Amino acid sequence: MKRSYSIAEIKRADERAIEGGTPSSELMARAGKALAARAGEIMREKKIGDVLFVCGGGNNGGDGFVAAQILYEAGKDVAVLCLSKRFTPECAAAASRYKGVLLGRIPRRRFALLVDCVMGSGLKNAPEGDAAALIGFLASCGGYVLSCDLPSGLSENGIALSPCVRADETLAIGGLKHALLLADGADMAGRVSAADIGLSPEGGAEICEEADIARLFPARKSNSHKGTYGTAVICAAGAVSTGAIFLAAKACLRSGVGYAKLFAEEPFFLQAVGKLPALVLRNSVAPDGEMLAADCILIGMGAGVSGKLYAFLAELIPKYTGVLVLDADALNTLARFGTEILKNKACRVVITPHPAEFARLTGKTAREVTADAVALAAGFAREYGVTVVLKNNRTVIAGGNRLAINPTGSPALAKGGSGDVLAGFLAGTCGRGVPPYEAACAACYLLGKAGEIAAEEMGEYAPDADDIVGFLPKAMKFVSP
Repeated sequence: MKRSYSIAEIKRADERAIEGGTPSSELMARAGKALAARAGEIMREKKIGDVLFVCGGGNNGGDGFVAAQILYEAGKDVAVLCLSKRFTPECAAAASRYKGVLLGRIPRRRFALLVDCVMGSGLKNAPEGDAAALIGFLASCGGYVLSCDLPSGLSENGIALSPCVRADETLAIGGLKHALLLADGADMAGRVSAADIGLSPEGGAEICEEADIARLFPARKSNSHKGTYGTAVICAAGAVSTGAIFLAAKACLRSGVGYAKLFAEEPFFLQAVGKLPALVLRNSVAPDGEMLAADCILIGMGAGVSGKLYAFLAELIPKYTGVLVLDADALNTLARFGTEILKNKACRVVITPHPAEFARLTGKTAREVTADAVALAAGFAREYGVTVVLKNNRTVIAGGNRLAINPTGSPALAKGGSGDVLAGFLAGTCGRGVPPYEAACAACYLLGKAGEIAAEEMGEYAPDADDIVGFLPKAMKFVSP
């Protein structure tokens, strides 16, 4: 399992290293060596003969000067472009040691490889002046762009300010950073790798890999039956539309759960008869008896926002002892009538909001949620004792003291119904006994993988949510026996 970190966590690790006796100049030397190594590899792989380092006056620029000197000493065709008039002490020292070509203005010559060392991490305001000019140059010159640490112009939360470098790849210094995964970072960073320079960051978020998810799908015993693998209920209380519920039900049936049941009232119950033959139907939504015996209950898709649904949740939450997954209008209902009922629960609760739904729950704007997804998800999870699945192009999962950022996905999933598929598969995974946080990681990973496979086979535009359900078995083949 990999981990990614906030800018603050990497900065604290950097400070601890310096306090422990490693000079900042040594950390810069290590970063520059790693950057030079990756730039040299690109030159060999792509048969590139020349490289331009575009450097600012901060420590990110210092990394570039160090790397440029290493390649210069190796006999490469190297130049550095730097317009800065002010330098950090470390950058000034590195610049003084550089003996190659130094450009003080934007060149007409075009270089095949450009290394972006303009701004690095910690950016909070849009680039201006010389920095903006250098970013514009990097965007216009047509070469292969390698960014050092972060693409210049990308904020610490993954929001692309204007202007911002769109890199072909990014080498994260000292550890993978959230900004390279979240929001615009996934588009601006290109291929991402990390350079170990001897830091030991603490905290961070888990980045699940295939082997981590595979552990949640062990080989099934021959001596087993449907009761062995649990029960998931999709409760259609208050349902005013049907498509979302059927998408969730189809995904639930693909999860490996032993029983998938739909509890619905007429007239929706009659529409469900014969729709999915493997789905067990019950003509009731009363929160008692068979429903309360289920290992997981999913509610909210197509439900509408109402006081009646809120009363249902207020009755269910204190007496149900399994896992309760709240999606869509269950969340919107809580946002309207009050989230405090989440604190008086006997069950383990998972919520699956997209940014607009989470904004309603927290009193933020959707823009604020996107700009601070990790901290807000973690804070809500702690305050209410729930697992938060904050959906986006890179979904954030928070539960207890654990955090994860899901690494899989495709724009093919940017369709209505994808969230319903996720909720249904998540409910089934919880139903077969996987703990909520781990189940959320698995469901997000496999939905993302299904989206990637769909894009490969159908393109990014054509697949709909029903197609994604169909690709789930192919995704699961990567992690299950």
